[in-house]
Amino acid sequence: MSAPGPTAAPLVSATHLVLIPSYNPGGLLKTTVTGALAQWAPVWVVVDGSTDDSLHILTELQATHLHLHVIHLPHNVGKGAAVLQGLEAAQAQGFTHALTMDSDGQHPAALIPSFMQASQQAPAAMVLGQPVFGPEAPRIRVWGRKISNLWAGVETVGAGIADSLYGFRVYPIAPLIQVMHGQTRMRRFDFDPEAVVRLSWAGVPAINKPAPVRYFEAGEGG
Repeated sequence: MSAPGPTAAPLVSATHLVLIPSYNPGGLLKTTVTGALAQWAPVWVVVDGSTDDSLHILTELQATHLHLHVIHLPHNVGKGAAVLQGLEAAQAQGFTHALTMDSDGQHPAALIPSFMQASQQAPAAMVLGQPVFGPEAPRIRVWGRKISNLWAGVETVGAGIADSLYGFRVYPIAPLIQVMHGQTRMRRFDFDPEAVVRLSWAGVPAINKPAPVRYFEAGEGG
């Protein structure tokens, strides 16, 4: 399966969906969701108690995008908890894998098909984005990530996890739900590092794929 060109129709799957947890991303939400919809279907967005105009933006997009599904949580519960609600709803509809990405435009929608293809070829694995930073990336973020990755490497010796924080990933849904139900952590922004470590402990292998990450300035909506 090859990635679609800029005018091609999105790839449609009955097993793999894009799952976007979202909390107050502002105007970048529309760009993120339309970018994902151009590459893949279905795309699910979990609105995690947002107080901006997220629901209005998504309602307008749903009028022209049949493969967009929105889950609205009335109160903010945290990234991990929002992802879990999306995973449980997706599993109930027969989906087996979810690609997670942030709603603020940092993650590369153009790489969704290649990440999904890697997952389809190795369905037991988690496909992890390995970030490629541009010159605009804050150095404190880059160095802080190195420290986190060092600890994740200590906790998962031999697992081959290249990055513990980058949220552009494809997860097998069933083992991730099982891991999350097994303890009370992973409900907020600890979700990304905890997910890779605990799935690794559960025997889920990792596939690493490079992916650019973009940091937006305040004037760009970041």
